Amino acid sequence: MSETPRKPVHLAVYDTYADWETGYTTAHLTQRGHQVRTVGTAAGEPVTTMGGVRIQPDLALAELRPEDSSLLILTGAELWDSGDELAPFAAKAREFLAAGVPVAAICGATAGLAREGLLDGRTHTSAVSFYLAEQPGYDGADHYVDADAVTDGDLITAGPTDPVAFAREVFSRLDVYEPDVLDAWYRLFRDSDASAYPVLMAAAAAGHA
Repeated sequence: MSETPRKPVHLAVYDTYADWETGYTTAHLTQRGHQVRTVGTAAGEPVTTMGGVRIQPDLALAELRPEDSSLLILTGAELWDSGDELAPFAAKAREFLAAGVPVAAICGATAGLAREGLLDGRTHTSAVSFYLAEQPGYDGADHYVDADAVTDGDLITAGPTDPVAFAREVFSRLDVYEPDVLDAWYRLFRDSDASAYPVLMAAAAAGHA
């Protein structure tokens, strides 16, 4: 009997997207057999990342349905702090969470979720607490925790300096690695812990990594 195909992971892309924040996540998801599809305001309309890389989105945000996805990733970007241009992406996150489909937001994307009211009743983190406190309508200060990355049900949040911890939470939520392999992955990429390398190699040889 054939396995049910995995639904794609959807990566939101827009001008000033912070390239470095999702590199670990998307690279290792792809290596583990997950398809990553990019989502922009309009399909085929290129965006330019903060690092000057041009990306042509695979599909438009309006075309994205939670039932067709396994996860929506919202990246940081200067645009989150300069106006409401990216508000539709936060609204799409609301749609995903309402449908029980996970959302992972890092850096400035957490501010967008704060303005959308999605952090008010969920444990979360960001760059610093006062960054979110400045966001209009945010009422989630009691749920803020000072941590590298946080998962609360279907919502993952992280600050801009923690792309490895962000990736770890995504991998855990999607069951990408066995727990001991995920621990080794994190120790290797976060701490350069050489003792983690044999664990990963053994898992790879056994077809588990």
